[in-house]
Amino acid sequence: MRKKKILIVVLIIGAFLLIKAGLTLSKYTPVLLQLIFNRDIALKKSDHNINLLFLGIGGGEHEGPNLTDTIIFASIDPEKKGVYLVSIPRDLWVSDIDGKINTAYSIGESKKTGGGILLTRALVSKILNQPIDYTIRVDFDGFVKAVDLIGGLDVDVENTFDDYEYPIQGKEGDACGHTEEEVQKLATSSAMIEAFPCRFVHIHFDKGLQHMDGQTVLKFVRSRHAKGKEGTDFARNKRQEKVIAAFKNKLFSTDVILNPVKVVSLYSAISDNIDTDIKQEEFDDFVRLAQKIKDAKIRSIVLDIGDENTQRDGFLINPATSEDYNNQWVLIPKLGNNDFSGIQNYVSCEIKADNCPNISSKKN
Repeated sequence: MRKKKILIVVLIIGAFLLIKAGLTLSKYTPVLLQLIFNRDIALKKSDHNINLLFLGIGGGEHEGPNLTDTIIFASIDPEKKGVYLVSIPRDLWVSDIDGKINTAYSIGESKKTGGGILLTRALVSKILNQPIDYTIRVDFDGFVKAVDLIGGLDVDVENTFDDYEYPIQGKEGDACGHTEEEVQKLATSSAMIEAFPCRFVHIHFDKGLQHMDGQTVLKFVRSRHAKGKEGTDFARNKRQEKVIAAFKNKLFSTDVILNPVKVVSLYSAISDNIDTDIKQEEFDDFVRLAQKIKDAKIRSIVLDIGDENTQRDGFLINPATSEDYNNQWVLIPKLGNNDFSGIQNYVSCEIKADNCPNISSKKN
């Protein structure tokens, strides 16, 4: 009885301090109390892992603010403490929307608010043949805030690279001294950096472990025009996965995720930059889930065109530009347009067990 009274006093003092700190306690108290008293994870129960879809968009004044720059499917096995990540290439062609997968969120939102998550979630679920329980969409500003709030990230840069065409926010439509007539003529130029140099900035990364603030991390994961092998979307996907791992490690090294008050503070700071179908009453479950898998092994499942140098087979090909794909540079499954069976079989096998054969070229 005495211990219960002490606990109640501690909670009252803690609540008072939270109010003094400026948190909207009335909104979050149920979450905090559940974290203290409820130890079970009550997320959606089913016969599969807990599956999440992460979407990253430009937002704000960025060009194509609702285009998804990042699409990552994560399958979490709390019992085996495994996390499996599948990066979906933004140029993957999807016949259902007659466009690339990175346009799905924008198309959905243009139909109705909240439609972006619904449409993207349905398409990715169909592509991978995996159920998706929750979706989280964050824009660039929210991503930068989150990284800065936890003190930056230590990221292992695999290769030194330069990108001379990194877009400057707010300068996407700058005329760079050209007349309106000249801008219209140059708009279709393949050498945009020469035509509009004021729209771009040179960024450079050295190989090795680097400490990065939010803006630097954003440049690291967004870079699409690096010289050499880091200039592909597949290399960019790999960098994104490195950042996810670094973010997870930092959250636990600073005990952020283990402290409900810090979690609430972090969420409060970036809530305006997030769109999600996770309910507020489920936040505490995600905190406990994070605690449970803090030492989990992260395994990346690669969906790309393969590597001729290592004779590694791939799942995708780049078809010839044609009206079938609106004359765009796209990626389609090696088995044929809209045939995702090879990808589905491989992803399913990887989630269930290690060392799966590469079955991208086999049709079942």
